[in-house]
Amino acid sequence: MTFPVLALICVAALLGPLLALPQKWHLPVVIGELLAGIIIGRTALNLVDSTDPTFTFLANMGFALVMFVAGTHVPVRDAEIRSALGRGALRLLAVSVAAAAVGIALASVFGSGHASLYIVLLASSSAALVLPIVGSLGLAGPSVLAMTAQVALADTLAIIALPLALDPSTAGRAALGSLAVLACAAVVFFVLRHGERTGLRARIHKVSESRKFALELRIQLIILFALAGLAVWGHVSIMLAGFVFGLVVSAAGEPRRLARQLFAVTEGFLGPLFFLWLGASLNLHELAAHPAMILLGLALGLGAIAVHSITKFFGLPLPLGVLSASQLGVPIAAATIGIQQNLLAPGEPSALVLGALVTIAAATISAGRFAATAAKAGALPAPDAE
Repeated sequence: MTFPVLALICVAALLGPLLALPQKWHLPVVIGELLAGIIIGRTALNLVDSTDPTFTFLANMGFALVMFVAGTHVPVRDAEIRSALGRGALRLLAVSVAAAAVGIALASVFGSGHASLYIVLLASSSAALVLPIVGSLGLAGPSVLAMTAQVALADTLAIIALPLALDPSTAGRAALGSLAVLACAAVVFFVLRHGERTGLRARIHKVSESRKFALELRIQLIILFALAGLAVWGHVSIMLAGFVFGLVVSAAGEPRRLARQLFAVTEGFLGPLFFLWLGASLNLHELAAHPAMILLGLALGLGAIAVHSITKFFGLPLPLGVLSASQLGVPIAAATIGIQQNLLAPGEPSALVLGALVTIAAATISAGRFAATAAKAGALPAPDAE
């Protein structure tokens, strides 16, 4: 990779903020970044080489940070969320049962042999997508709280289950690697909590802020990359390392200054680079060559919406059920790991991303309609009230 290529990547990644600029669309920034990667990658102009070792390594760093940020979005410390976990777990159980039936059916129809992967994808949710949508629309109330708990639980369990579902033949080895990462993350949590309770973290923060050392950011990155290294050594995706460390930081309490620093590192450079790399790695010509993969992507997206919609029978409004179906991290992680380890059929990574885009589109429309209906009923401020 050269500096001109890196500059091209950064310029192309600006498509993400440009498409997300109209607030009424509620489009995630990553949609434009994926589209930019598709345009300059294998599918269209072929201006960048997604197999370049430097590009791939930087993308893996971005992947770890993206999953870390996703983990920090899970409101572990919120007492109200914890109190709603029982209802969320019950609804997730119903969704998982339906996902098992649909996933097995899809694997049988398309002859892929990836039933376990499809089940995880169908049952998953994306806290990194749902929570910002909830916040931007000002959604509130018991139903929203219960949906948030369900999404947080589904996201966490799907992240843990995905490596096992992708390659069942290595499930034993992956389980041991996962346990090692989880155990080390637990140790990190107790260390961070001890530092918080004893005031050590506050003292480090004071010195760092006055001397401009950015010590907290450095320490967090050291821990994140050490866990990522452990994950690679244990033959587990760095996705798990990033996500569980994000949960640890969320549980211990994330300082605002650190949040701003991580936002700058992730959202400003490595995160967009990762999504652009993923878009550049996809070859949508394979979808044209394998039309069944287009149908698979649509079936996964619509199937996820359908299985999450059954929560309506458990007291959750249908629009919130559709919102809870929105996916991003898990399908993208599956596509990334599948590409890197050659675990998926030609066109299948693109199908997984297509399915995620279907759920995002449905969730965006559904959330907007729910907010408008609630505002008319007086449950929320009118959109133009601010």
